Amino acid sequence: MKIIACSLLSGLAWQGAAAQTFVDRSRELGIELGPGPAAWCDVNADGWIDLFCDGVLWVNHNGKSFTRVAIPGAGSGVIADVDNDGRGDVISFAPIGVFRNTGAADDGLPRFEKMALPDWPETVCRGAAVGDFNNDGWPDIYLGGYENWDKQATYPSMLLLNSAGKGFSLAMQNADHRARGVTACDFDENGTLDIYVSNYRLQPNVLWVNDGKGTLINQATERNAVATTGAFGGGHSIGACFGDFDSDGHFDLFAGNFAHVDSRGDQPKSRFLRTLGPSPADAAKAWTFEDLHECGVWYQESYASPACGDFDNDGQLDLFFTTVYATASFNKKNYPVLYRNQTEQNAAWTFADATMGSGLEQLPPTYQAAWGDFDRNGTLDLATAGKVFANMGKSGAWCEARLIGDGKNICRDAIGAQVRIKLSDGRVISRQIEIGTGEGNANSPVLHFGLGEIPPGKELTIEIRWPDGTMRTRDAQANALTTIEYGK
Repeated sequence: MKIIACSLLSGLAWQGAAAQTFVDRSRELGIELGPGPAAWCDVNADGWIDLFCDGVLWVNHNGKSFTRVAIPGAGSGVIADVDNDGRGDVISFAPIGVFRNTGAADDGLPRFEKMALPDWPETVCRGAAVGDFNNDGWPDIYLGGYENWDKQATYPSMLLLNSAGKGFSLAMQNADHRARGVTACDFDENGTLDIYVSNYRLQPNVLWVNDGKGTLINQATERNAVATTGAFGGGHSIGACFGDFDSDGHFDLFAGNFAHVDSRGDQPKSRFLRTLGPSPADAAKAWTFEDLHECGVWYQESYASPACGDFDNDGQLDLFFTTVYATASFNKKNYPVLYRNQTEQNAAWTFADATMGSGLEQLPPTYQAAWGDFDRNGTLDLATAGKVFANMGKSGAWCEARLIGDGKNICRDAIGAQVRIKLSDGRVISRQIEIGTGEGNANSPVLHFGLGEIPPGKELTIEIRWPDGTMRTRDAQANALTTIEYGK
């Protein structure tokens, strides 16, 4: 097993030779985002990602403009094709509801109708993850239950299983923790989609390990994924994200923690959890996590929702991290931060503040953070703080992959599929299709790979691990989008 430490490189302004520039293009694109979580999606399966926020869908027209489609009754939520008909449907978690996409009207824009659902237990939800949790080819929903602070009550989290696109049934409810963000990943690569829940009020985070039939067992302690240290049972965790931060082919975790200064000492800060993979020196630690602590993510009290993406196309996942307060305790200003992954191969994990000069300086408080290449120019753009920031910076080569399931064995969105590209220096870049990250947000379902500096016209071999365990390889070109359909 490699012993990987953390290098604390906090410098408040990373000065790179080719610093990225993010430009607010919201007005030019015709977008007026609300303040809630943002979810990139492809609602009409045309290959151009759309954007959903606060009950409003923004339909993308070839990366040049967006058209507003209001969905009455919907609020914060994500988009997933719940009936496998090739059209993205709305899953609203605040308030809870599912709105089926009935297709385009005469104006070419999608229309939605609310599905009839059973009565659920009362809950308040701030984040959800979608995936095929029982491996039947239909996308299910996990809703995180938060709290009623006035009554000091905990609302239940719920697992809703899809009834072949006709509705949902309640398969599990649990009110042990006050959930904020929910994200999912087959982190142990056994063909079942697992769920990580970020819990607030100094409660430990939950890692629901899935038996493949939708039965979930919390193994956060056994897998060293509770994301806390010292006298505290847990942190004020608002959101987390899965990502292969060290390019070893396996998915790690970043757990984001809001942290006051407490009478018992500093409350648990944010931390990177590195997966030890299938073959550590100690076999008993297979698919457990090593707590690397902050790795250069410097302390702010009110950190909130993280999102990971390779914004500079160097082949390493970077991190954007929002904040709750404009002014925190002791009159300290808090701002969202862009962190650049500067980890060298087989070295200590090192993340440096790259905010200065990026165009993302001194953003207001927000829970909104989602990455997606809306203009298909090969660089990741960012939806945050009620704006869409286009990535105009110079960067390395790239590859993007759009996966489509058959709607039978694999849900049409191919949620849970993992794609890997091996680089000549030995790094294996891994990405997954996920719907749900941070607190209530969703990155683009089109997978983005930064490749660094490679020769023009370089051919690539990409490996796809479909959610049913089927493995396939496919040739692809650098600086291009490749569409891959299951079974073809």
